[in-house]
Amino acid sequence: MATPAASPRTPQQPRTRPRHARSAWSGVLIGVGVAAFVDETVFHQLLHWHHFYDRSTPDIGLVSDGLFHAFGWFAVVIGLFMVADLRHRAALAGRALAGGILAGAGGFQLYDGTVQHKLMGLHQIRYHVDLAPYDLTWNILAVVFLAAGTLLLRAGRRAPDSLS
Repeated sequence: MATPAASPRTPQQPRTRPRHARSAWSGVLIGVGVAAFVDETVFHQLLHWHHFYDRSTPDIGLVSDGLFHAFGWFAVVIGLFMVADLRHRAALAGRALAGGILAGAGGFQLYDGTVQHKLMGLHQIRYHVDLAPYDLTWNILAVVFLAAGTLLLRAGRRAPDSLS
């Protein structure tokens, strides 16, 4: 009588080794989503400064805000599922996650301030005012977030860490 062959085992990552790239990407998604949420909530809904798409009717602007809000929410949810998976595997790298969040928020804000505001002209931060102080503040904050995130991501590669 033949015995069944043992199933081949695949090598697995040690359970305690942080996964920097996956932690960073989960942070990027969370950062993009949080930045989109803050933009949508503060500038679109509370201050009524603009809609995501201002080149049509106010109704279209409102629909574009809803789609933009959904985009941000989905990014956060996907990022949080990735964090939960990493935590379950004891592989979450805290610095990479924090760096990813800052880089994601800064990258999103810089993209919004340059591409969507200036190149595509989808909307401006405000209308009927001098835009220079608003644009400078928006883009300088974006660069600060992006630089801080990049520094944390680099530091996370050199030093092992985890949140657990």
